[in-house]
Amino acid sequence: MLIKTKKEQRFILFALLVIAVYLSPLFILQENAHIRVHDNLDSNLAWYKVLARSGEMFGTVNATIPQIINGRLSRNAFGTEYSIIVWLYALFPTMIAYGLSQTLTRIVAFFGMYWLLKKHFLPGEKWLFLQIATALAFALTPFWPSGMLSTMGMPLALWAILNIRNGERTWKEYLVLALLPFYASIVLGFFFFLTAMGILWLTDCFRGKGWNPGFFIAIVYMTMIFMLVEYRLIFSFLVIDEPNSRDEYIYATLPFWRSLRLVLKNYLLGHTHVMTVHTLFVLPPTFIAIYLVYLKKLWKQEKLFVFLFILNILLSIWYAFWFYEGWMPLVRRFHFLGTFNFARYHFLRPMVIYAGFALALKILLLQGKNWARTAKWFLVLQLLLLGLFNDEVIYRKKPTVKEFFAVELFREIEEYIELPKEEYRVASIGIHPAISQYNGFYTLDTYNNFYPLAYKHQFRKIIEKELAKNKRVRKYFDKWGGRCYIFTAQLGKHYMIKKNSKQHLKNLELNTDVFKKMGGRYIFSALPIDNPKENQLVLVKVFESKTSAWKIFLYKTL
Repeated sequence: MLIKTKKEQRFILFALLVIAVYLSPLFILQENAHIRVHDNLDSNLAWYKVLARSGEMFGTVNATIPQIINGRLSRNAFGTEYSIIVWLYALFPTMIAYGLSQTLTRIVAFFGMYWLLKKHFLPGEKWLFLQIATALAFALTPFWPSGMLSTMGMPLALWAILNIRNGERTWKEYLVLALLPFYASIVLGFFFFLTAMGILWLTDCFRGKGWNPGFFIAIVYMTMIFMLVEYRLIFSFLVIDEPNSRDEYIYATLPFWRSLRLVLKNYLLGHTHVMTVHTLFVLPPTFIAIYLVYLKKLWKQEKLFVFLFILNILLSIWYAFWFYEGWMPLVRRFHFLGTFNFARYHFLRPMVIYAGFALALKILLLQGKNWARTAKWFLVLQLLLLGLFNDEVIYRKKPTVKEFFAVELFREIEEYIELPKEEYRVASIGIHPAISQYNGFYTLDTYNNFYPLAYKHQFRKIIEKELAKNKRVRKYFDKWGGRCYIFTAQLGKHYMIKKNSKQHLKNLELNTDVFKKMGGRYIFSALPIDNPKENQLVLVKVFESKTSAWKIFLYKTL
């Protein structure tokens, strides 16, 4: 889409400047920056580095990653080598790769939403401010970093598919549909997008609009490219029959009233993996707009807005009730319902919410000068609020990237042990095993949602007595197990114990015989253990560094 006017150019340049300022802390501070820990520092960023070092980037579908869980972790668990994000971390230092990924994602998100609004949802030069400002707001949302364009690329994909649906079938649309799979995940967004497009195509057919083969072919085209790119995932899901950790994933546990409460929570606050920050300044104009539609009988004129308003509610209902206990009989009967997370249709919500936001503001703008002024303030306040959700602001009390991975500290530990890392195995207590993995240690513990079930059961024997003392952590491990950690009854689900902690681990009961049998020789504990001898452990040295968030008590098995 060509930029036609100078005013449009100025607005776009201003938006790109805002994005640049928003991202600047990542490039200025680099390892001293604060970024998300959950499902980011504690997992994905370490995985990318482990994969790059493993020599298995192009490993076969039966290859494994030697550094993790005694080589029992499938290479397929780390995703496809055709993903651009994998290569960013293979080619660049961690924070350069992270900054480039953030930049690419937010720029594509901005132009995707802008083009979608400009062409299909809010056409017309008089809505330029709404188009640009809403697209900028969407691009500044705190999306899940390793999700890449899985949700943030949906507006661009929808722009291309709607063009094709309307008969505009140029190389641009097909190029977009071909490239997005290389920087997105089908299970983290686009499976749900593509099935939604399939429903739209079927709806067109039933409404008498014809079969529109071009529209159908576009959906199949993008699906096939995703399947080629994600061939490892397809192989693991359809071919490998070894029981894995997801086979014990039990999610349908909520009673009816708690599911209802989750509907409200998701609708008002969103979800950690698709944060939209929409509660304060997006929902109010949306509610006002739907009231005006009702009051002035604008159902036909604003049918797209009404559709998005209803769809947003339905997506929250679907998400919440996917965890309703009433599903369990079906889950037990149909295995794939337990291993594939169909709740993620709510990953469509960021696009739905912000497209609906733009349409709601348009309705307000048409109500006169005062309402127009109010609508613009809603947009400005939303942009300011999103600025405050910058990682450097909201994670300022968390460790920096440098403090989290503590490379200098773990180099000291490596030098002290004086053995090749592949000759022994370690596990951590009170810190994420991703830290050890990032620093090249071979770990018995891990955070992965797809590993052999037999390994989970074997590892469980190490912490069996600790799990028996804490029902909450026992259910967490047994009914999910993605975090295959050395859990303790005392610490529970706390695994970021900083070096200034005064706690001690008391009455620890580990099965060290199993730990040693699995190759375990050292434990990196964030806290001193009061009864090491009872656990066949001996404290050999304490490590601390100014550049580390942790103090490591190095224990060796007797």
